[in-house]
Amino acid sequence: MKMLARSILFVAATTVLFGGVYPAAVTLAARVLWRDRADGSFVKIGGRIVGSELIGQSFSGARYLHARPSAAGKDGYDATASGGTNLGPTSAALAKAVAAAVAAARADRPGDPRPIPADLVTSSASGIDPHLSPDAARWQALRIARARGVSESAVLAAIDRHVENRTLGFIGDPRVNVLMTNVDLDRALPGR
Repeated sequence: MKMLARSILFVAATTVLFGGVYPAAVTLAARVLWRDRADGSFVKIGGRIVGSELIGQSFSGARYLHARPSAAGKDGYDATASGGTNLGPTSAALAKAVAAAVAAARADRPGDPRPIPADLVTSSASGIDPHLSPDAARWQALRIARARGVSESAVLAAIDRHVENRTLGFIGDPRVNVLMTNVDLDRALPGR
């Protein structure tokens, strides 16, 4: 009986500590130290929320930087159905999706013989990745420039302003936040 009482007390104490006190302390620290991040990293324009820096969304107009393909949900970019395609290398559906993405990327830069950046034709593991590689973002600059009636170098400058370096200098790869770049393009290069 003594052992049972100790076990129940141990479970209750660890539940309160790790299920209540610890999460409350982490939430409080996040709200004090990183308020914008703790609240979802929402991006506002004119007081209206247009998205989150942390969740990818679809941009389809020629004037915008397009995110990488999404397999999250029926139409993609559904944060409630986050996940990759889970299609293997011999999947006909994967080959068809990649071929369509390659054709779309080639249309952005007709006649360009360089290899297309992989993240323009494959979805991420989450399906809602908010970033592209700098190469994938720069690949789209010509299409964006033509649609906005500006020079490609002006679009490249906007993209380059949003290149984020490796986290802590060594974790991950350089990346470009698609939403933040598109917000900047609308602000700096409204075009026609």
